[in-house]
Amino acid sequence: MSKDKVLTDFTIEAALFDAGVWYNHDGNVDLLSSNVANIVLKTVPTGTLGFHGYVLVGKLEKPKLWSAEQPNLYTLVIILKDASGNVVDCESCLVGVRQVSKAPKQLLVNGHPVVIRGVNRHEHHPRLGKTNIESCMVKDLVVMKQNNINAVRNSHYPQHPRWYELCDLFGIYMIDEANIETHGFDLSGHVKHLTQEPGWAAAMMDRVIGMVERDKNHACIFSWSLGNESGYGPNHSASAGWIRGRDPSRLVHYEGGGSRTSSTDIICPMYMRVWDIVKIAKDPNETRPLILCEYSHAMGNSNGNIHEYWEAIDNIFGLQGGFIWDWVDQGLLKDNEDGSKYWAYGGDFGDSPNDLNFCLNGLTWPDRTPHPALQEVKYVYQPIKVSIGESMIKIKNTNFYETTEGVELKWAARGDGCELGCGILSLPVIEPQSSYDIEWKSGPWYPLWASSDAEEIFLTITAKLLHSKRWVDAGHVVSSTQVQLLAKRDIVPHIIKTKDDVLSTEILGDNIRISQQKLWEITLNVKTGSLDSWKVQGVSILKNGIIPCFWRAPTDNDKGGGPSSYYSRWKAAHMDDIVFLRESCSIQEKTDHAVKIVVVYLGVSKGENGPLNELEKADALVEIDMLYTIHASGDIIIDSNVKPSSSLPPLPRVGVEFHLEKSVDQVKWYGRGPFECYPDRKAAAQVGVYEQTVDDMHVPYIVPGESGGRADVRWVTFQNKDGYGIYASTYGKSPPMQMNASYYSTTELDRATRNEELIKGDSIEVHLDHKHMGIGGDDSWTPCVHEKYLIPAVPYSFSIRLCPVTAATSGQNIYKSQLQN
Repeated sequence: MSKDKVLTDFTIEAALFDAGVWYNHDGNVDLLSSNVANIVLKTVPTGTLGFHGYVLVGKLEKPKLWSAEQPNLYTLVIILKDASGNVVDCESCLVGVRQVSKAPKQLLVNGHPVVIRGVNRHEHHPRLGKTNIESCMVKDLVVMKQNNINAVRNSHYPQHPRWYELCDLFGIYMIDEANIETHGFDLSGHVKHLTQEPGWAAAMMDRVIGMVERDKNHACIFSWSLGNESGYGPNHSASAGWIRGRDPSRLVHYEGGGSRTSSTDIICPMYMRVWDIVKIAKDPNETRPLILCEYSHAMGNSNGNIHEYWEAIDNIFGLQGGFIWDWVDQGLLKDNEDGSKYWAYGGDFGDSPNDLNFCLNGLTWPDRTPHPALQEVKYVYQPIKVSIGESMIKIKNTNFYETTEGVELKWAARGDGCELGCGILSLPVIEPQSSYDIEWKSGPWYPLWASSDAEEIFLTITAKLLHSKRWVDAGHVVSSTQVQLLAKRDIVPHIIKTKDDVLSTEILGDNIRISQQKLWEITLNVKTGSLDSWKVQGVSILKNGIIPCFWRAPTDNDKGGGPSSYYSRWKAAHMDDIVFLRESCSIQEKTDHAVKIVVVYLGVSKGENGPLNELEKADALVEIDMLYTIHASGDIIIDSNVKPSSSLPPLPRVGVEFHLEKSVDQVKWYGRGPFECYPDRKAAAQVGVYEQTVDDMHVPYIVPGESGGRADVRWVTFQNKDGYGIYASTYGKSPPMQMNASYYSTTELDRATRNEELIKGDSIEVHLDHKHMGIGGDDSWTPCVHEKYLIPAVPYSFSIRLCPVTAATSGQNIYKSQLQN
């Protein structure tokens, strides 16, 4: 049938409906009243050049614009009728109205320089692999939105058509990427690169054109990407030119060739360090915005330093966000012969060659259970920022469209871990990109601060949704920030308030037994220098310890970098097989109320033939002096002086290790939490009192390594179900500790290649670290822990307090008792 005949026998009608109003009428929708534009057929004169077909034309007055914050969509309905007016066919789709444009150093959406809080997303299902199902896509979007993620890069290919519809619906900014990658071609240096071969131009163009023509009507897409890691050549220039001619309403993105070629409208580097992106943003000759197409490599226990990226992005003009690599661990659920299941990765399918676990780079496990690092991402991506100055607390709404009208702001104050008070913070509505300053001494928390005798007082301000959204119920926490209020007095060293109880001290062969009636009993082995037993009211608590520790189970990031990796350097220095030889152990002072015992250790390499009996002091990797002061009250103060060899690389940790009976599995601490956190990934973890079991503290990364730590711990108790246990805290001038407790030893975490292989020990291994190296995360293939989070091999001194606890005592009360009034 000819085109002219179509218009004779059929008519085409169209209308635009405001779908948003349909959700507010309890299912009774008046379609006619929601019609916001009638669209009529307009023929294009055949004498003109270009498109010779039919165009539907209409006008929408004051459209509701689409953005990730406010994903307003209209429903377009197109109806085909025959000559008698009968409906022959009817089609509909969702339509978003928005504008993407450029300004100097800025990407604009509807005229606003939105910030890209993004992730890279591969299509991956834990059972079906690359086969997509809608429920999995919806799960991704729900978890992304709940964690303040507003953008996605389709790495590295156009994805399932439904994905685009859902991103339109939920509100996600998108970079759509052509299925072009020549990553491995770099190994064929003698062959001309494909991107420079005219014979490959048509193939590359075909993939770019196919992507644009298929996906061009989706509001979520703000930029087209020419592909991934494919070098740079004339074929890219041709593809960029075609896109700019076909679709000038969007930006063009391409990282290859250094991320600054003429074929990209965005400076989009991969894994560029913070100081380098700042340098580009401040370059007056660079007029394009910088959006990291990949950064913060989320492989295993990772994403350290991400807060430093966002300190820069939030404060420096020209930096406009980035996309974390990546969203989900791409493991596949596999069945063992015994019916148990595990997450399989490279090599588990008889596949060779393979990239082992380099497919496990996600912020979530394959089933979309969040890694602890996603809490940090949610925090740095949160739209409502709170900061404290000398006299003011600033609350800033960093949204570009949403006011604070839809959230409830709450405050809570805690002193030394105890709740002082909380309430709703009544503030005027804060407009987008605006802030509100509160003089902190005029806030509702001030009387509590003024009357409290706490050493530390923290104020937490939280923003919760007042109304449900498509992706979450009302009450969801959008933003939460903790700030420390000004100290009312100087922080002075903690002290022991001793009692006049009398100690019993016995020397039994190689053991020194110290006790106080039947309340507690400690046995110190003179031969090894370690505490081998600690009983509280006859109940055994300590299985063995306490010894120095400098080693951690290496993470993926520790292993990245080949010979220059931290792991390789640690191994070369024999730090993985240090044994601690007791050089001396002696009672330095003894009274009825206290005993002082000095232990000197030499840390030496175990070597191939077992521990060495004789060793010159100069050959030791580290020397440690530990002074035990055991009070009649049951308190033990351990003063440690550590002198590492200056030839050692940065140390994994500096602290002590001991083993508790496996029944002592109730852990309560005052520090950061409740989730895993480390010195360079702790911004989201708030200081408070938390309680978990040792099992709960384990983080089941698919490939085990150092994990489960808690940062900035002031005190911690380890107790069994009857309340018997021990208390540990920092002491004197020592800063808060890094704490870890696990049924899996450091050796076991290093041995196992997957979480399911881990074998629980017959005790709980506890680490109390004066220093713990950062986990890094700028990438996973170079040693990239920032300098401030490294532990140089220099002398360290620190003190730890230990004492027995029962159900009748609490860590909080013990801690308060050592504060000086």
